[in-house]
Amino acid sequence: MRQLLNTLFVTTQGAYLAKTGDMVEVVYEQQTKLRVPIHTLGSIVCFGNVGCSPFLLGLCGERNVHLSFLTEHGHFLARIHGPVSGNVLLRKEQYRRSDDLTASAGIARSIVLAKLANSRVVLQRSLRDRPQMEGQEAIEKAISDLGHNMEDLKQSDNLDSIRGIEGIAANTYFSVFDCLITIHKEHFYLRERNRRPPLDNVNSLLSFVYTLLVHDIEAALEGVGLDPAVGFLHRDRPGRPSLALDLMEEMRAYLADRLVLSLINRQQVSPGGFRKTESGAVQMDEQTRKTVLVAWQKRKQEEIVHPFLQEKIPIGLLSHVQAMLLARFLRGELDGYPPFLWR
Repeated sequence: MRQLLNTLFVTTQGAYLAKTGDMVEVVYEQQTKLRVPIHTLGSIVCFGNVGCSPFLLGLCGERNVHLSFLTEHGHFLARIHGPVSGNVLLRKEQYRRSDDLTASAGIARSIVLAKLANSRVVLQRSLRDRPQMEGQEAIEKAISDLGHNMEDLKQSDNLDSIRGIEGIAANTYFSVFDCLITIHKEHFYLRERNRRPPLDNVNSLLSFVYTLLVHDIEAALEGVGLDPAVGFLHRDRPGRPSLALDLMEEMRAYLADRLVLSLINRQQVSPGGFRKTESGAVQMDEQTRKTVLVAWQKRKQEEIVHPFLQEKIPIGLLSHVQAMLLARFLRGELDGYPPFLWR
């Protein structure tokens, strides 16, 4: 089993990363602020104006430490990694399945079924924790509607219809997401899911955490030899990590959405930590961003029993386990791809 390694998040503007032996050195204003052994890192994520030496780039490639560059507010720019790992035959099979719409539909259906099931569990657990919560009837109806969507999915073998059901279900889920927010409702609300740019505080949090999740999934896919750009539910588009977005669908409710709700309802983030730009986009300040990153790292260290493997794993390895299971399915070692289903 892959070891759960740390992710080094660098948010200080003007910082510079350098190689010192087998150490990653973070330099700011000509002073060394941090040294981290490269063997303790799984990835490095740089936000905004953060530089990196070519020697450290080479070390990261050699040690399979993925290095990503994002804007200061979390918009993805680029990733750097070493030589592609894994068997070329696995990637060729991935490409064949992606080109076969029937085969793609089968994998996509499993992923979307898991997404809907996990979304239902988020809503069901919210009702269980707060039986008399505001919007109870709407949430119960959404749970019922998602159940009907799942039944429709089981009968569908067409990729377009699977995408259509997924879109309807996503609208249903997010239509009651606002009911799950219990604090500072005048500042934290979700009228609709929006992005590029996010137009309110909740969408800003969701988009940021989704970016972190996609980063981890991309690294996991590359680690088992799959191409993150070639998906089944999400089709090919230049610059889009389609397969990473596929796997994110089954994990986003469990990992990302629950984390965002926890940050808001436990008042770990405050309304003052967000600002609206002239374009209408809502962005987090540096302190809020750091709070989210710390919470994300702590979340990944928690453990669950994986529903398919029946083994206890850190949540941070979930992406790697699902990538491994998908690779085993494509190699013919499993009869079907077992998506992550939260119990």
